[in-house]
Amino acid sequence: MTTYVASRLAQAGVVLAGVAVLVFSLMQLVPGDPVRIALGTRYTDEAGAALRERAGLDQPVLVQFFTWAGSALTGDLGVSFRSGEPVTGLIVERLPATISLAVVSILVALLIAVPLGTVSALRPRSVVDGVATVFSQAGISIPDFWMGIMLIVFVAPLLALPTGGYTPLTEDPAAWARSVVLPAITVGVTSGSILTRFVRSALLEAADSEHVRTARSKGLGHGTVLGWHVMRNALLPFVTVVGVQLAYLLSGVVVVEIVFSYPGLGELALQAVQSRDFPLLQGAILLFALVFLVINLVVDLSYAALDPRVGTR
Repeated sequence: MTTYVASRLAQAGVVLAGVAVLVFSLMQLVPGDPVRIALGTRYTDEAGAALRERAGLDQPVLVQFFTWAGSALTGDLGVSFRSGEPVTGLIVERLPATISLAVVSILVALLIAVPLGTVSALRPRSVVDGVATVFSQAGISIPDFWMGIMLIVFVAPLLALPTGGYTPLTEDPAAWARSVVLPAITVGVTSGSILTRFVRSALLEAADSEHVRTARSKGLGHGTVLGWHVMRNALLPFVTVVGVQLAYLLSGVVVVEIVFSYPGLGELALQAVQSRDFPLLQGAILLFALVFLVINLVVDLSYAALDPRVGTR
């Protein structure tokens, strides 16, 4: 196990280094002068030269990259062109809102997908299966922004829920729940629709496997076969998809955050793109890559716990 984890961490380090090189290189190819855009109407030759010197943009490209990469290893992602604040602080400030939305959204998705997908798989080609199929197709097809607007127009006034903003959990748990519920439902319905299809297909595939037919031929009860042989074998692909969905949500859901004026990482990254704030954008993308790598590692390690046949050597 230790060797496997060390190997995966080494691979993650190589991938992260590749992402850093790619992101930094792409930033150099983006048209426009980020210093001029950052200063806007306050731009003068003297102010531009001072900002370039402070940000290290007057150095050769290779020097800029290694300076940025070396600082990133210590947690220093530079200073935002737009606000003049440390990038790390700006990202950390948005993390609670993003984590809250991701966790609540994935819980909503699981509450939808697990029961609906399971019942659909147990009764294929039934009315319930048809309803689940229609729901999953509709949930995937309906745009996030339209669903969010409908919740704002019809549900928010009915339940007296806020239509924007975010209240930290530590300040007021009740207000936190009220500020997260509508964005989480918007995201959770889409993710739940995707997961419902995977739950159904994974259970049907596991139920049709040879070892399940053997278990039934030995006279094992339906509940035992379903719990110990079907669901356990269906967990591996399901956990993989849940991990991907969670990593996606932790990287920020830009459209939903804009609709609900939700201060998450997705909105922060969009602001960085619009203002050509290269240090902030580089830091955000690097964090998103790290999130995916960590989630993938956790998912891979969970395989061995879910199925002893899967080795980690």
